Amino acid sequence: MTLAEILAGLFPQGHSVQVRDGLVTGGGPFAGSKLHVVGIDGDTPLGVEGALILSRVVLDVVRAGDRAPILVAVDSDSQRMSRRDELLGLNECLAHLAKALLLADRSGHPTIGLIYGHSAAGAFIATALATRVLAALPGANPSVMDLPSVARVTKLPLDKLQEMAKSTPVFAPGIDNMVATGAVHVVLDPGKALDGQIRDLITGLQAGDDRDRLGETRGGRPVARGIAGAVIDQARLV
Repeated sequence: MTLAEILAGLFPQGHSVQVRDGLVTGGGPFAGSKLHVVGIDGDTPLGVEGALILSRVVLDVVRAGDRAPILVAVDSDSQRMSRRDELLGLNECLAHLAKALLLADRSGHPTIGLIYGHSAAGAFIATALATRVLAALPGANPSVMDLPSVARVTKLPLDKLQEMAKSTPVFAPGIDNMVATGAVHVVLDPGKALDGQIRDLITGLQAGDDRDRLGETRGGRPVARGIAGAVIDQARLV
């Protein structure tokens, strides 16, 4: 689905969402209240300016205090790979955006990610994965790092990683693997009303991050939850 189709499904009564330089901002009436929308469209790389603009929008929503949900719609490239952005502190700007979304969620604005296209690396982490729950549409292509990049970082042969990825979802990009690890909570049905599916997702939100439990239940991350729990228990003893 395109962003225009998504917005039409979410806001049958109309909306104020705009796209400028690949950045999505705005909102519309939703479920008797409203739904704020931020995000990235058109496979746009996320640079310093984009991260700061989206952060400001999210923080303005928090200051307004209406406690309405925030949908983060994502079809991006990775973070912008430029020396300029790196020198200007792109890593800090991406972290700022992720923390703004976390603050919004803790301030009473349920955050829902919706990946409908591509996204990767820092841009994926600072937007879609920074929400409390992440949904996807069929055809989405998310990844934290593609296998050739993993091979360069780990110095492991690409063919070995490709073999490992067949049985270990954390090594592999793509929507099916993201579902298995719990990163993507649910794949939506484009044949059904989108506003109803997002409303049900918001209604069913649980407190805290549920990804470790989903990853354990689905077999994509069978030991992560136990290890995290053991670390927390040990920290409490210190």
